[in-house]
Amino acid sequence: MVDVNGRWALVTGAARGIGRLAALFLADRGCNIIAQSRDNEHTNDLVKELAAKGVKSIQVEAELSDMDSVDAMLKAIDATGVKVDIILNNAGMQIAYRKDYFETPVEDYTVSFLINTIAPIKICYHFLPKMIESGFGRIVNTTSGIALEPEQAGYSASKAALDKVTIDLGSKLQGSDVLINLTDPGWCRTDLGGPAAPNAPESAIPGVVVGVFVDDGKSGRIFGAHLFYDQTLEQAVKTAEGINSPY
Repeated sequence: MVDVNGRWALVTGAARGIGRLAALFLADRGCNIIAQSRDNEHTNDLVKELAAKGVKSIQVEAELSDMDSVDAMLKAIDATGVKVDIILNNAGMQIAYRKDYFETPVEDYTVSFLINTIAPIKICYHFLPKMIESGFGRIVNTTSGIALEPEQAGYSASKAALDKVTIDLGSKLQGSDVLINLTDPGWCRTDLGGPAAPNAPESAIPGVVVGVFVDDGKSGRIFGAHLFYDQTLEQAVKTAEGINSPY
């Protein structure tokens, strides 16, 4: 199992919900956190909690629908001189639920793809070469199990695209110590999932972070959080390493 003590993790969407929980989980194991949100004010409380846990943190802001903003964030991270070993591409947007789905506007697709597909993959493209050069890296991209719902076409299509690119990238990394995998948190009561969701955000832990700790050289897998309910991290890693890659 990977020891994250002293490493740096970039967590997008770290201000609240599952991103915040994941950042705190990593911090409990000594991992330093780069916390992304749309405005640094949103992560002020998180940074205080991270400091109380004895880890370092950096706040970065970016509007993930704006590629210039994403580029500025990446440049800001590079300027710190910090070596990013871990990425949790957690941030995402469910733009709308369209009962009249034949009237779905183009913007549902363009905005969804920018935030849910292009921004996380842009982050992957930026850091993967550095991870490969250093010989270590863990990337976990957040997907969704939504299916057969044209009411959420923009969102579900953007997540399907993220799955495809993640799995394809993973084929080039298989067998190395740079791993890229996917996680599906399930339907949780977050700002994205809404109050009617059946699962508490805490139920997604450790499933959404287990891809950071696996140490078997396999990429391209989807780790559904439901597979890891009530497991310790050690148990979750064992479960995850029993899941085959798609290659």
